[in-house]
Amino acid sequence: MSLTANWSYPTSIRFGAGRISEIADACAVAGIKKPLLITDRGLATMAITAKTLDLLEAAGLGRAMFSDVDPNPNEKNAKAGVRAYNEGRHDGVVAFGGGSGLDLGKLVAFLAGQTRPLWDFEDIDDWWTRADANAIAPIVAVPTTAGTGSEVGRASVITNSVTEQKKIIFHPKFLPTVVICDPELTVGMPNFITAGTGLDAFAHCVEAFCSPHYHPMSQGMALEGMRLVKEYLPRAYADGTDIEARAHMMSAAIMGATGFQKGLGAIHALSHPIGAIYHLHHGTTNAVCMPAVLQFNRPAITDVMGEAANYLGVSGGFDGFCAYVDDLNTSLGIPKKLSGLGIENPDVERIVAGALIDPSTGGNPIKMTKENTLKLLLEIV
Repeated sequence: MSLTANWSYPTSIRFGAGRISEIADACAVAGIKKPLLITDRGLATMAITAKTLDLLEAAGLGRAMFSDVDPNPNEKNAKAGVRAYNEGRHDGVVAFGGGSGLDLGKLVAFLAGQTRPLWDFEDIDDWWTRADANAIAPIVAVPTTAGTGSEVGRASVITNSVTEQKKIIFHPKFLPTVVICDPELTVGMPNFITAGTGLDAFAHCVEAFCSPHYHPMSQGMALEGMRLVKEYLPRAYADGTDIEARAHMMSAAIMGATGFQKGLGAIHALSHPIGAIYHLHHGTTNAVCMPAVLQFNRPAITDVMGEAANYLGVSGGFDGFCAYVDDLNTSLGIPKKLSGLGIENPDVERIVAGALIDPSTGGNPIKMTKENTLKLLLEIV
């Protein structure tokens, strides 16, 4: 079976090895003639980024890049990116990288033409309607990791550097016009990023599958996404040049991000404040939180996760699935506690407060309260 395809759901996706060669055509389809490539500092000097800039330059689209992007991008990064975009008179963004570069790139395209401040567009009620939709620049997204799925998302996660809270900025036009998923761009990921991003995709799928909301399409995507992670994340971790495994993991990332339209839950509700306060990799904190959250939600998800276990070929129903997750984390070098990530004496009250105001709480199968969330957090510190 060829792992090359063109998809139109949830947006136009060009999938397959070597398809970064189509970046100039993707810009043309999006109506971009002078793109600003936005990526993170780590990718700025890498060969895959230089190659992409070469392709843009050869097509007469310039060679502009902005890379002042933190691992958990914030409003300072956004302000600097908007300045670079407007001063360069760009007409669109190539969002290039993992979740940080993709989220910041999409946000710059959104903010560059707006007159209201960033936090006026937080994902609260219908605040997204405050934006001038006609002023949002077109986006071409190029993921270089396989986890966040931001390339098919209608939002960006941005850290407020003052309050150290992660906020979701939403608008339907955050969804890129064209996505290029080229697994060759992911072969250089170090093992810990392969593990963390892959487990981020897995957490998206698990929480979407467990969410009590009604969304059968997302339910199906989440289930198959879990299977792809189970089959191919260990392979990608063992051999980063395994293009088949890398390709399937990119698919799993897309499926997880599309699937969580059904909802997320306590894994992300805890992971967001932990990452914002202690500046940790999001996927890794998700993975640390997952075993305890599965037990927390046990009364509500025993049957549904038993069904997932059957589909995945995991024996033992819910308990078998939990044992599988423990073994997977161990095999990928994920610590069992936050202390294993270097967090000593965490501010539990602050983390709990952040978790309870996180939008992800609404999708958790068990209602989260101050008391039970504190008890849950203490299981992982």
